[in-house]
Amino acid sequence: MSCLAQIEDPRRPGYAHRHDLQEILAIAVCAVLCDMNSFEDMAFWAEHKVSWLKRFLKLEGGIPSHDTFNRVFRILDPRAFEDAFRRWVSGIIPAVGSGTLAVDGKTVRGSGDGPSGPIHLVSAYATNHGLVLGQQKVDGKTNEISAIPELLDTLLIKGYLVSIDAMGCQSEIAAKILEKKADYLLAVKGNQPSLHSALQERFGLAQREALQQAGRYAQCTEQSHGRFVWQGFWAAPNAGEADNERWPGCRMLGMVESLRKVGDNESAPQRRYYISSRMLSPEAFASAVRAHWGIENRVHWMLDVNFREDAATVRKDHATDNLSRLKRIVLNLLKVETATASFGKISLAKKRKLAGWDDGYRMAMLGIKPDHDV
Repeated sequence: MSCLAQIEDPRRPGYAHRHDLQEILAIAVCAVLCDMNSFEDMAFWAEHKVSWLKRFLKLEGGIPSHDTFNRVFRILDPRAFEDAFRRWVSGIIPAVGSGTLAVDGKTVRGSGDGPSGPIHLVSAYATNHGLVLGQQKVDGKTNEISAIPELLDTLLIKGYLVSIDAMGCQSEIAAKILEKKADYLLAVKGNQPSLHSALQERFGLAQREALQQAGRYAQCTEQSHGRFVWQGFWAAPNAGEADNERWPGCRMLGMVESLRKVGDNESAPQRRYYISSRMLSPEAFASAVRAHWGIENRVHWMLDVNFREDAATVRKDHATDNLSRLKRIVLNLLKVETATASFGKISLAKKRKLAGWDDGYRMAMLGIKPDHDV
């Protein structure tokens, strides 16, 4: 984690601090990797791993208290921490991306403080690699529109198909994605009423049947635990339904229809509409849409269930933003590690427990060797 060394110490300059900033951050990464989710957990874990930590860290001031972790993460510049995070991620993945880059927001439920609501984070997730590439804090879900271009501006997204839900279906965002040498796949709902109506008409019953006959259709089914899901995917060239002046580079229109059946209860059909600057086959369209939906299970669900993100009650200053970023760093570490290959396929939760138990595995996860710095 050498990228942490580039983060400037936010504490009072010229003042002798008991604990080194890089050591505080290194301990925090190690602790979260080992299934510790709060500042109290970090201090508790470190106190019981002093001999192991001293193999790599000086710890001249001893182990930081949970209050020290809290204070440092409150004042740590989130942009500097984010820059370090992105530099590290950029060393893992190719400079030119492939597959889908899903951009989606998540509210940290426990971060609300009195009149201030909980913070909202927009993340970019490379579905092929299973990695979060970056995150951007916003004041609320409605402000995703302004946050998404800021997030995209700081990322290398060349070659990706950037998928965004209906909140991000804005012409400025579409233009930004093309400017960054990527393509867009945008969900369309009622916030773009004229475009939504045009797509509803384009994918009427007769039009869907014609597209099926022309081979512009794919479907898939899933069945498990008494639940059956069917999905149909239609893809058609843009013939003017999406105005290219407003939606630059739009080449494809798409519709997804879903039916769910649980026991004897069958849902009404649900239809979702999309526009894209890339001409996708129905199979590629289906793959991209399903990959975007995967961010809920592979990132948001993981953060809530395995990292207890929604249960975190840190609220002051930058603490929530920085703690969430720390958990995304560790989530990426867990996704790219290969040291558990001999165990077969194991869950991320078990990987964290194993990191807490096994010093050798933890070192392999962090890419460190004895007598080397973290």
